[in-house]
Amino acid sequence: MITFDQTTKTYAGGVTAVKGVDFTVEQGEIVVLLGPSGCGKTTLLRMVNRLETISDGKIMIDGEDSMALDQIALRRKIGYVIQSNGLFPNMTIEENVMIVPDLLGWSKKEKKARFNKLMEMIGLSGDKFGKRYPHELSGGQQQRIGVIRALAADPPVMLMDEPFGALDPIIREKIQGEFLQIQKEVKKTILFVSHDIDEAIKMADKIVLLRGGELMQYDTPSEMLVRPKNEFVREFFGKDRAIKSLSLHTIQNLREIIGLAEFDEAITDTKTINVHHDLRNSLSMLLNQEAEQVIVSDDNGNKLGAITIDLVQKYLHFEIKAKPALVQKG
Repeated sequence: MITFDQTTKTYAGGVTAVKGVDFTVEQGEIVVLLGPSGCGKTTLLRMVNRLETISDGKIMIDGEDSMALDQIALRRKIGYVIQSNGLFPNMTIEENVMIVPDLLGWSKKEKKARFNKLMEMIGLSGDKFGKRYPHELSGGQQQRIGVIRALAADPPVMLMDEPFGALDPIIREKIQGEFLQIQKEVKKTILFVSHDIDEAIKMADKIVLLRGGELMQYDTPSEMLVRPKNEFVREFFGKDRAIKSLSLHTIQNLREIIGLAEFDEAITDTKTINVHHDLRNSLSMLLNQEAEQVIVSDDNGNKLGAITIDLVQKYLHFEIKAKPALVQKG
């Protein structure tokens, strides 16, 4: 658990980057720091592991004042992932991943077992990739390595500063999904800086929206989209907030509330999507007319029905406005 208590950062010359911020990140949550450029989100993140000093207020980590902790010990207990992945080019992938366990004095057997487990989590072979160097991997593979390096010593807290920002959209979306699957297993307490609204909605249990170093709203994505607390929040998320909120809901939610349409076996121009597919991407598929009919299947491939634009519009009108917190991420 991380608690920000009137946390403030003022630089020499009197420029205040973070102004008396108060919020708590509960254990196992992903909290995304979001806001326009220069709003203080990266500064706030870097104060947690004391890469930036706190000018006033406190940051408590599991009930302990971060300023009272040994700085080196503090950083070894906090995983840190940055946009450029930060891999050392002259070290092998295994050496990169095992930096902190090595500093902590883990045995060779412990390090090898941990490395192989982490590589398995991201779908890469430890034997195949362990002796390679970062330049021999693709950008997406390097970013995966950056993530598991932060997980290597099993830290309770992870700080992620736009970790997927440098990737192209297709790979980025894939790695976001992979990371959420990993998080279901490891359940870390995560602070995640992003400038991308769609990424924040997808990744976050809660969002911290900042402007000029001040906290505008701290809430679940669904509450922010449906119940913005002020005009800045409303404008930041845009006029298409209702459409954005569809990414928080799945076809299964729609099916449970209003049901699916019948599908026509005579139509051959069809596409099939899983019942757990989010409604925003489903609506995009329908609007782009990618097929004459979109059939919904379960995890075993059984056809459950069809989805139409009218069904999504009906769900959007009746359910998202009435029950914005119906679905939570994960």
